[in-house]
Order: sequence, then structure tokens, then C-alpha cells
Amino acid sequence: MGLFRTVLRAFTWWDGATLNTQLWSWRKGVKVGEDDQGNVYFRTHDDSRRWVMFNGEAEASRVSPEWHGWLHHTFDAPPTEAPLPRKAWEKPHQDNLTGTALAYAPAGSIRKGAPADRADYEAWQPE
Repeated sequence: MGLFRTVLRAFTWWDGATLNTQLWSWRKGVKVGEDDQGNVYFRTHDDSRRWVMFNGEAEASRVSPEWHGWLHHTFDAPPTEAPLPRKAWEKPHQDNLTGTALAYAPAGSIRKGAPADRADYEAWQPE
């Protein structure tokens, strides 16, 4: 199992950082901080590049707005040094759940039951 995981990490990116990304981060990166999901953020010594190593699945919606702004050079200081002020009406960050079992399904969605089970559904019949 150990050799398989090593080979998998060398060639896949969707379930965490590849071996190449980890080596690059170790050699060229400066750790800037970590978010509440365990994602680790890095920059180069001259701050010309910024990147994230995901803790688990590499899904962009797992990056909070504060870290997203820092990654894209909108903010100079990372959220660990200069946290953004929060408004009372702001909700906590939520992952993109599209394509998962927890995705939103509106009333009348086929995910809520088979069309034959729905009273508001009438199948089209050719004439």
C-alpha cells in the first residue's frame, strides 16, 4: 500500500498535493499560514508567487474569501497578519456542494423522487 500511495501522489493532484508540489514548496516556499480546514498557504521569498496546498481534495471553493484575496494579490498581508473585518450579516464560508449528495435540490427536482411519483409531473407523449 505504501508504494501505491507514493506513486499515486506523484501523478495525481485532486486528492492533495503532488510530490513535485511538495518538493517545490519545501525548497522555494515560505509558509504563510493555515486555514481552519487545514489548507496550507505558501509564497516565494520575493512574494512573486503564492499557492495553496489543500488538505485533501483540491477544490477551489475550499479557499475562504480572505485567503482567496491574498492568493490573487488583492491583499498584501495574509489573513494571519491582517484579518479582514467581519460584518454582522456575513455567513461562514461554505464549500461548493455541487455534484455531491448535499447539493441543493429545489422543489420539483428529479433528485427529490422519480417523475412518476410526483403529482406535478406529466410525461410528454408524442401524438
